[in-house]
Amino acid sequence: MTAAGWGPVDGTVKVVDPGVPGERPARCLAVVDASEKVFAGHFPGFAIFPGVCVVEYVQRGALATLPEREPGGRWVLAAVESSRFLSPVYPGDELTSEYVWSRKDGALRCRASAATGRGVAAQIRLRFENRKTQTGQTGQAGETGRAGRAGETGRDTEARSGRDRGTDAG
Repeated sequence: MTAAGWGPVDGTVKVVDPGVPGERPARCLAVVDASEKVFAGHFPGFAIFPGVCVVEYVQRGALATLPEREPGGRWVLAAVESSRFLSPVYPGDELTSEYVWSRKDGALRCRASAATGRGVAAQIRLRFENRKTQTGQTGQAGETGRAGRAGETGRDTEARSGRDRGTDAG
């Protein structure tokens, strides 16, 4: 199984082991390709994969390894509760990530670590909430599209888009 989506990275995440909650962590793998568009500006002559892109790969892996799926539900990233970046990620690195899941207050929480061959690159804690789909909405857990980010409705997207552009309708 692989996970891809719209966001700051072009690559996909492959689930290596879906894990068993309480027994062993889920594991994923992503190869940070040198052709990633973010390398053009980060940093020319000394490419380093931005932390936000590491978080994106971890989030994609988390969505691909969710331990619970409910009919009529859609798990979305509600918060990056913490992130700690410990070493750089470079073009060509294999980024392996491990996920330990827990459930609290109706949300799923994930403690994740991402590592390269040089060691741990990041430790990240994510919180996911189940947003029940409404009549007329479609989508699966973590699905994103051109119009919005994971978990947004069309109305949220329009409001965000107007703010992002800094334009008025008239």
